[in-house]
Amino acid sequence: MSLKQSEAVVVRTYPMREADLLVTLFTRTDGKVRGVARSAMKSKRRFGGALEPLTVVRAWWQDKQGIELARLDSCEVLASPLMQPVDYARAAALAHVAEVLDELLPDREANDATFRLTLAVLAHLQSGAIWMPLTYFDLWIARLMGFLPELTHCVVCGTVLDGGRAFHHAIADGLTCARDKRVASSELSGESRQMAALMFRAPMDAFAGEPWPKQRFNDLRRFCLQTLERHLERKLTTASVLDKIT
Repeated sequence: MSLKQSEAVVVRTYPMREADLLVTLFTRTDGKVRGVARSAMKSKRRFGGALEPLTVVRAWWQDKQGIELARLDSCEVLASPLMQPVDYARAAALAHVAEVLDELLPDREANDATFRLTLAVLAHLQSGAIWMPLTYFDLWIARLMGFLPELTHCVVCGTVLDGGRAFHHAIADGLTCARDKRVASSELSGESRQMAALMFRAPMDAFAGEPWPKQRFNDLRRFCLQTLERHLERKLTTASVLDKIT
């Protein structure tokens, strides 16, 4: 067994036996790694508060041939979401990021672009300011996973949408023009499509100073969530929680 180390984000933890934890890490070097932290609920020296979900850590673990689960040796906290106030809305937003990462990322497949996106989102996801980073995260994760089609053309007839009306449907990929829209489609506004284009060209810092209430570009978030859920073939638990936040 060789000892590995990497910067990582703690995605999930589950109790296992008496004092062990089953931990899912999103590591920079090896992608999503599942491992067992022996006596983690007792050992303050090796883990302390490092296994709280969405904590950024330096992790050390060992892989053994033929065994799916790694053995997590220790973690050093680099950044913790608990360093800032955590209200209900921020807790729900953090849980959403964790759920999306856990559901979408394949095991043992490094993805540096998604790792950098996650770090940026966690840095901006503050109490009272969750909707911009959530919009950015859902939009970019859909694109990085290869789920997001071209937003400038109708997927049926190829018409350039430009400033015209565009529609999407829960059971179909892409946007359509008004002529080709399905029954019970939802509209994605021209302003939201323009914002998506801006977000694809600029880092999250570029949008951090703007007022961003929940209703702003809510249709863009809904479109991204619908895209993610269609490819997951299930509803995201945290999406309904976020929807109820006023």
